[in-house]
Amino acid sequence: MVIAAQVNGKDVSFAGEPDTPLLWALREELGLTGTKFGCGIAACGACSVHVDGELVRSCSLPVGEVAGKSVTTIEGLGSDGTLSPLQLAWIDHQVPQCGYCQSGQIMAATALLKSNPQPTDAQIDEAMTNICRCGTYTRIRAAIHSVAGGL
Repeated sequence: MVIAAQVNGKDVSFAGEPDTPLLWALREELGLTGTKFGCGIAACGACSVHVDGELVRSCSLPVGEVAGKSVTTIEGLGSDGTLSPLQLAWIDHQVPQCGYCQSGQIMAATALLKSNPQPTDAQIDEAMTNICRCGTYTRIRAAIHSVAGGL
C-alpha cells in the first residue's frame, strides 16, 4: 500500500504497511535518521516530530495516519542549509552531552514556542516531557529562553 504525505516540505510516498510506525518509515524509507528510537512506547520523546504542526511521538504513530498530512522532522526545521534559531541556541548553550535525545527535545521546544512564545520556567517544565538521561534540563531551559519571542 502506498501512503502519500509531505515530509519537510516535499511530497513523499511510503511503500510499507500502514501500521508501520512513522519513526521507521522516516528512518528506513526516507533515510531521515535525525529522529531517534528511544523506548518504542512513546514515553521518552526521542522520536518526536510534528504532524500538521502538532508534536507527536513517531514510534507509536502508524504511518497510515499521516496520509495526506505534513510531517516535519529535525532535518526540516532549518532552511536552505541553515539551522533554525532554536538549533543554534542549542549549540550556543551547549545543551547536548550524549546528544541522543536532542532532536526530540528540539522538536518539543519548537512546538512549545509556537504555542507559547514566551514561556515561564514552569511552563517549559510542563511542556518538555522528553527524557534526557544526561540531565541537561537547565541548559534546555536556557536555550528556550534565549530564543523566546523571536521565533
